[in-house]
Amino acid sequence: MYPLSQRIALIVLLSVIAGCSANGNAGNPAGGWFGGDSTLHTITKQRSASTKPATRYAASLRVDKYADQRKQRDPRLLGITTQHVRGVSGSQLLLDQEVADLVTSAVKMQFDAEGYQLLEDGGGDKAMFEVSGVIQDLTLNVKFRDEINIAIETTVKDMRSGAVVWSGLVTEKHDRFAGVSGNDKDDVVAYLNKELRVASNKTVAAVSASLMAAHPELFNLTPGVQAIPGVSVYAVPAPAVPPAVLPAGDNLTGRSAVPPEQTALANTGLLLVNTSPPRAKVYLDGVYYGLSPLRVEMEPGVHAVAAKLKGYKTVTEKVSVRKGDTTELELNLER
Repeated sequence: MYPLSQRIALIVLLSVIAGCSANGNAGNPAGGWFGGDSTLHTITKQRSASTKPATRYAASLRVDKYADQRKQRDPRLLGITTQHVRGVSGSQLLLDQEVADLVTSAVKMQFDAEGYQLLEDGGGDKAMFEVSGVIQDLTLNVKFRDEINIAIETTVKDMRSGAVVWSGLVTEKHDRFAGVSGNDKDDVVAYLNKELRVASNKTVAAVSASLMAAHPELFNLTPGVQAIPGVSVYAVPAPAVPPAVLPAGDNLTGRSAVPPEQTALANTGLLLVNTSPPRAKVYLDGVYYGLSPLRVEMEPGVHAVAAKLKGYKTVTEKVSVRKGDTTELELNLER
């Protein structure tokens, strides 16, 4: 047993600590004992010029800050926790930046990684397309399981005409068991970043598929449009139609011109190749034609189609292309 004087001193010390903790949390909800920092650190350093992905496409974008329209009033509030999270005091999960900034950065990074030209600051007005969006939901609650809900709406406009060329909503809803040891701050941030990357990747994949179909000259491809799981598309661009050309000798008759694509399909067939996952290399009769989804005119007859993607087994099938008709082929790649 401790002497009475030591026991009294210990009680007084514990009372002081409890008081400091209560006062610190009242003045700073994100702080732990003695004013410790319990915010979730998500801000990352900007990439240097030497580590940035190479620009592959002529398409240029300006990405505006997404609007936060969630039910949460605090722009940094991610969710709540009913379980112990190491490094976090209180029941709120607060980010070190606004949710809108986090989402905007994630979308920018994905477009950057895909190979688009991102124009910002003074050069943003020279971009071909403007990307903006609304965050309908982004919450992560740590309960018996970690539950995350994402609903992000994105709109792409043509900067020259102001017309909406793509609009869609990406939704993600997942949960996980953190394990018997529970979570710490880094675990929660890693889970958040992982799910946000999935949503951003789906957004960029859906936008790319539509823009490639409407503006193949900007991507050196002629793909079709493929549905992306988890993306509800509201609007897509109208397909580009080449200038009408009059048949030889009829340029002065005043008769309606016949679009070249109609003339071509009268003697050829249209082949649409979609793969799961997309962005696979497509070979037709041993010749590389581009990345999936792919849209190409072919001579009528039987053709060999092969799809190759790193990390997956090559898939080869034969398809019959009919004159004046459209043939669609779906290829599922397996690891």
